[in-house]
Amino acid sequence: MTTTKSAITLNRHPAKPWEKTWDSIYTELLGTQIRLVRGKKYVTRTIEMGTGEPLILIHGTGGSAESWFRNIRNLADNHGFHVYAIDAMYHGFSSKEPVTDDRIGTQVEHLLDFMDAEGIERAHIEGESMGAFITFRMAMDHPERCLRVVLNTGARVNFKRTFGPGGQPLEALPVLTQELLANPTEETVRHRMQWLMAAPERVDEELVALRLRFFSMPELQEAQRQTGPGSASAARTAPLYEEEDCARLTVPSLVFWTEYNPNTGPDVGEYFASLIPGAKYYCMMDAAHWPQYEHPEEHDQVIADFLKGKL
Repeated sequence: MTTTKSAITLNRHPAKPWEKTWDSIYTELLGTQIRLVRGKKYVTRTIEMGTGEPLILIHGTGGSAESWFRNIRNLADNHGFHVYAIDAMYHGFSSKEPVTDDRIGTQVEHLLDFMDAEGIERAHIEGESMGAFITFRMAMDHPERCLRVVLNTGARVNFKRTFGPGGQPLEALPVLTQELLANPTEETVRHRMQWLMAAPERVDEELVALRLRFFSMPELQEAQRQTGPGSASAARTAPLYEEEDCARLTVPSLVFWTEYNPNTGPDVGEYFASLIPGAKYYCMMDAAHWPQYEHPEEHDQVIADFLKGKL
């Protein structure tokens, strides 16, 4: 089958030196436990490690628990958290129930089902992109189940003001995703994942192979056709919150943004944080939509400091 390249041109940024050389996904996850948790209603796959206060990590759309493979061991061993990186509903090996009109609400229900099954009364939660939508909704609707929350590069808020341009154009994501679903190959996976990064060379071959394996699963393909960027469900994700709604968020919050976040640059993240009572704001330089991967040690230190009340 011939691969059709996207007409979307992605912005490119020069890569800066990384903190260290990283091992393979499997090597970085040595010492973790990967298992399926069966709740009363849903199944959740989790990559788990550590003791201490629970910290649940939720990836973005099209991702999986491995999105946090550079963070789990460090946050557990060096920062003292009981880390659960999960496959969000409709992703990975977690449940893929029929899509409802309130997809994010159903994903929050899935998260609560997981917490109940694990006996987690309250947890820190970090969500990236789509995961941030889930985390925000969780903190708004169920603050009693949240310790502190991190809203990483995602805001489903109908802002009243306009902002300057961000990194990659947001309209590229549905095009790239639909190409991948129509023809899952190394090339279409790589092109889709480069959208996440400040520099395209940061997408290594193992990441491509992992994502291709997931997107070759018929049940995941069908779930992503119903829920992924460009789907009818994506158009009605949430509902969108209004600026005034943010004042109701009582859970201690950190808005974690990046220099090149797609379509929504640092001014968006800073303004979002200003709407949430007492929220902290942090902007990572030289990163786009996967800061936990692009500069993991910096990410982990900032997150740990915030969750421990040091930020």
